[in-house]
Amino acid sequence: MALVTFRVDDRLARLLERLSRRTGRPKSGLIRDALERQFALMRFEGLRETTAPFAEARGWLTDDDIFDEIS
Repeated sequence: MALVTFRVDDRLARLLERLSRRTGRPKSGLIRDALERQFALMRFEGLRETTAPFAEARGWLTDDDIFDEIS
């Protein structure tokens, strides 16, 4: 496991401290989970951009269009 050090502004530090106290989870775990979620979201958005032209060509313009197709 690698050690990564970074700075956050005072507001984020306070929010992180409060969330850590409220949930009983270590700050490092909260940060790790937040990073994993952000990276997953970024991968999803990239895939969505890649596949959007193909979906639009089939007439799928919204999530509901896709849901209707597979339901």
